[in-house]
Amino acid sequence: MRAPTFCPIFKVHMNIIGISGIDGNIAFKTTQFPGLSRRQYRINQGFDSAAVLVRHGEVIAAAAEERFTREKGTGDFPVQAIEYCLGAGRIALREVDCVAHGFAYEPFHSGLQEEEYLRKQYVELYSPEVQQSHLAECFPGEPWVKKFIAVPHHLAHAASAFYPSGFGEALIVVSDGMGEAHSLTVAVGSRTEIRVLQQISAFHSLGILYGVFTLHLGFEMNMDEYKVMGLAPYGDPRRHYDRVMELINLKPDGTYTIPVFAHNKTVAERETHDGVLGLLAERFGRPREPGSEITQHHKDIAAALQAALQACQLHVVRHFKQETDQRRLCLAGGVALNCSANGVLRRSRLFEEVFVQPAAGDDGTALGAALFASQMHDPDFKPRKMTVPLWGPEFDESEIRSALGARTDCVWTRSDSFAELCRQIAERLAAREVVGWFQGRMEFGPRALGSRSILADPRDPGMRDRINGLVKKREGFRPFAPVVTKESARQFFVMAPGEEGCFAHMLYVTHVQPTYRGKLPAITHVDGSARVQTVSAEDNPRLWQLLMAFETVTGLPMLLNTSFNVKGEPIVCTPQEALNTFMNAHLDLLVMGEYLVEPRRKDPASTEAGFTRRGLEVAEAGTFFRDRRASVDIDYGNQP
Repeated sequence: MRAPTFCPIFKVHMNIIGISGIDGNIAFKTTQFPGLSRRQYRINQGFDSAAVLVRHGEVIAAAAEERFTREKGTGDFPVQAIEYCLGAGRIALREVDCVAHGFAYEPFHSGLQEEEYLRKQYVELYSPEVQQSHLAECFPGEPWVKKFIAVPHHLAHAASAFYPSGFGEALIVVSDGMGEAHSLTVAVGSRTEIRVLQQISAFHSLGILYGVFTLHLGFEMNMDEYKVMGLAPYGDPRRHYDRVMELINLKPDGTYTIPVFAHNKTVAERETHDGVLGLLAERFGRPREPGSEITQHHKDIAAALQAALQACQLHVVRHFKQETDQRRLCLAGGVALNCSANGVLRRSRLFEEVFVQPAAGDDGTALGAALFASQMHDPDFKPRKMTVPLWGPEFDESEIRSALGARTDCVWTRSDSFAELCRQIAERLAAREVVGWFQGRMEFGPRALGSRSILADPRDPGMRDRINGLVKKREGFRPFAPVVTKESARQFFVMAPGEEGCFAHMLYVTHVQPTYRGKLPAITHVDGSARVQTVSAEDNPRLWQLLMAFETVTGLPMLLNTSFNVKGEPIVCTPQEALNTFMNAHLDLLVMGEYLVEPRRKDPASTEAGFTRRGLEVAEAGTFFRDRRASVDIDYGNQP
């Protein structure tokens, strides 16, 4: 892997902005291959554009461009994300010392000259000159040619995982669809050095294989792989596991090959994967049409694919664990967002500690590129252990009040005490209401970690169907995650002593303790598992306080937590977006800062009846949960 070219600037406390994404990726493919479907245009490189500001190794601000443009997963040049970082860092444009991009195609320039299509891609999308021209167009007046750094994609991924891990040494595994030319990189991190040990070509991409199966199952590649992961527990992996593994050759050196991609014989087939999709149709039957019924056959294919992914990941890490004798593991790349596979790696106990960078997809390469450039420039660079990545925009009371004042479709009250507000919300949650939760700085990465969340009671057996169908408007098989206080996590979920904090980023699947599976139906998946998030008073005091209030009301320090968005939209960023989604998703309550928001009832007669009916429902629920609390006190033991 060729080292990037760096700015000739050396000073302490540099302001370095990292960026990700490849602007114009879909537009370019549309001109070259007109008439493809939307799903086929998503077979592409360079989504999830983002910007991150790093100063002296510390992350000052980070956000994905989708949160500003409202186009989910966009690869557009991250203009608004950069502007946010400048504002959050309180710096002018001239104070930016370097902009580091999480792609470096120049070292592969000669190999991209073999086909006209690849030559055009390099000239119009990939070259450093293209990125510099975007900067010059959006932010004129700066010498971007001198300030621009191209960081190899997998090196950016590796840096994004190793530097925030808090480990002095670790094995690093990056696995994704592809970077410039590779789909897997194995490296060792030591202090601030990252040394590459082995790489697998993009031609043999495990991430792309998973994506092509995602297409076969009727979903979108580079968007819906997590749906296949959620579908897998409903299937029997044994029915198709051998046939899936026939597509993969595991090698004794810890790598693998996937010869099936040779079935894409033309550029057009490579850009649509029609050759591989044809083979999958021969082996596994007709592909599922998007939106059609999901049968047991589809579930069994998803289960076999998930099992194959996990087998390949274990094959890699076992070999390189033995070769390097490293005791800690860092994961990044899109495959590292597969929480089920992450859970298998953790439960294997091959490593004492495992760290997954929460923005493990391509948005995380903005973080890694910035950290790598900071490491190269700052002689005093010291990696800082990541806590919860609350690095996005936040809004003060005046901004929240202004957004509320512009609405006529809702009413609100302000609480003078946040503790009292949490008590009220806990009671409403216990009465089976669904709450939008908008607090503090927005999370960086795809998970809602308690700043932009939808919350509900995990004990309600109908809650998962209600939120999937009426609120999120998504497939009914999709599971929801529990958020639980760190100190109580091991009571409800299978974790080793001391592991509770490792689940803070909602990136591992583990099992619900057998005693509680029937008592937590809204967050327990069909196989008895859950994608757990733990919360500490130090890292997210407001959410922790709400969980404690819910425990006071119900005996349970846990809630269902899902992202504050509806199908097809990014997570909300601003108070206005929170209000829009709150109303469109028909949530019962919205909490923004100290404000409690409810829908306004228009017809006075129906309002009075509605309040009476709601009062009866709450009264009945209060009696129900008080009665349940008595049993909960016994069942849960009121343990802290």
